[in-house]
Amino acid sequence: MTELVRRNMMAGYRMVDDALASGLDPFEVGHSQWLLELNTCVLCGQDLERRSEFSMHIASTERHFYEQDGAGIGGLMEWLAHHREEKVWFRAAGVYVYILSRPQLFLEGNHRTGSLIMSYLLAREGQPPFVLSVDNAKAYFDPSTLVKDSRKHSLGMLFTMPKVKKRLARLLKGNGGPEYLVPAA
Repeated sequence: MTELVRRNMMAGYRMVDDALASGLDPFEVGHSQWLLELNTCVLCGQDLERRSEFSMHIASTERHFYEQDGAGIGGLMEWLAHHREEKVWFRAAGVYVYILSRPQLFLEGNHRTGSLIMSYLLAREGQPPFVLSVDNAKAYFDPSTLVKDSRKHSLGMLFTMPKVKKRLARLLKGNGGPEYLVPAA
């Protein structure tokens, strides 16, 4: 992980912290722009010059995010509506699978943004965020690799998703970093 990637991820974690502190729900109608900003932060950080350099990419990502029928933010919102009763680890894992599977939610940065969104979902319900480490990296990247090559609405995904989601949910439940969760005041 380069210094730039690390710095951008830390800025993303600050965004997650701020969203949690303010009670922002990015999955509420009208708040999806926050998800795009999180992805931009992961890719460009807070540097305005860098964001200016990548303005065409940022605009393309926004079109991709909003205009994919059944696969963009609208599809993600539908998926969440159908799975709201699942335990948070399964929901977080399912959202991650949705983000990574083809077509991916963002043009770039889906793994990083997806991991931050998983952490947001977990922390919102009082669970520790997932923190990638040397010890859990293989268990995280193996299913991620499998999912990113699968199409969202394919027959193969229909059979694969429950197994992958269960595997990721176990990883999230067993590898949360409680030291990164600040008790509510």
